[in-house]
Amino acid sequence: MISVDKLIFEYPGLRALDDVSFDIAAGSITALVGPNGAGKTTLLRCMAALDQPVSGAINIAGIDVLEQPRECHRIIGYLSDFFGLYQRLTVRQCLHYVARAQGIFAADCPAAIEAVSRRLHIQDRLENSPAELSRGLRQRVAIAQAIIHKPPVVLLDEPASGLDPEARHELAELFLDLQAQGMTLLVSSHILAELEAYCTDMLVLRHGKIVEQVAVKAPSLLKPFKLLLAHPVENLLQRLQSLPDVKVLNSDDKQQALLQLNGDAAQQHQVLKALIALDLPVCEFAPVASNLQDAYLQTIRHSS
Repeated sequence: MISVDKLIFEYPGLRALDDVSFDIAAGSITALVGPNGAGKTTLLRCMAALDQPVSGAINIAGIDVLEQPRECHRIIGYLSDFFGLYQRLTVRQCLHYVARAQGIFAADCPAAIEAVSRRLHIQDRLENSPAELSRGLRQRVAIAQAIIHKPPVVLLDEPASGLDPEARHELAELFLDLQAQGMTLLVSSHILAELEAYCTDMLVLRHGKIVEQVAVKAPSLLKPFKLLLAHPVENLLQRLQSLPDVKVLNSDDKQQALLQLNGDAAQQHQVLKALIALDLPVCEFAPVASNLQDAYLQTIRHSS
C-alpha cells in the first residue's frame, strides 16, 4: 500500500531525512516512533504531499505522490499534530467544507457527514462550534475531517496528544475499527503504551534514518524466559551455558537468569527437563512478556 524509496529531505544546514526506504502492507497499523527531532513529522508531511523532498520516491496505493500530489490528497487522510479547526463554523459546516474540498458531491455531503459523525461519536455535536468542545472532541472532529472521504490510507501525527486515558482508549478502538474497514494507518506517537493497543508493526526513525522495521505482533521463535531458583546456586552462569540451544541473556546473580530459547513448547519442555537434571531448584520458568516499549528501547540501544 505504501512504498518509500531513498527519500532525502533537507532543511538549511540539516538533513532531516537521510535515504529513508520502507514498505507498509495494506490493512496494517504501523507505529512510527523515534526520539524528538528524528524526522517523523517531516516524513509524514512528505508522504502527505505537503513538503517536497530533495530526492527519492513515494508511492501510495499506486500513485506517485511527488508527481501527482493532488491525486495523493484524494486517497489519504492526514491529521497534523497541530491541527486547526474553523472556530466560526459549526462542526457540520467544517465537515461539509472538507467533504466538498475532497470532491464529494454536494448532494452526497449530508450522508457522508452523518456516517463519519456516527463513526466518531460526534453526531450530537454537529451544531456546536469547535471552540465549545473539549480537546478530545476537537480531536475527533479533526479525525472526522481526515477520513470523511473514506481514504485507503490515513497518516496521523501524535493523534493522542493532550487526550485523557479514556479518550486514548476510545481512539485505539476507533483505529482498530478503521483497520477492520480496510484502511491502512501510519501513526506517529511518543506514547508507546497507547500504540501497543492497536499497532501491528513498528517503524523506528532515528537521526533521519530508518533503523528498524518490525512486526510487533508477529509470533517469534526467539523467546526470552525468566528462570528463578528457590535458593542461590554456585556457578549458575557456567551451568546454564552448558545447555544446548539456550542463550543466556542475563545472569546478574546466583539465583535468577534470563534465557533465550529457539523453539516451540516441546523444546521448552526439554530445556526445563535439562535444568532439573542439573539439580537446579527451579521455582519459576516462564516466558517474559515483551511489549512495544521493550522492542523500541532495544532497537534504539543497538542503533546508538
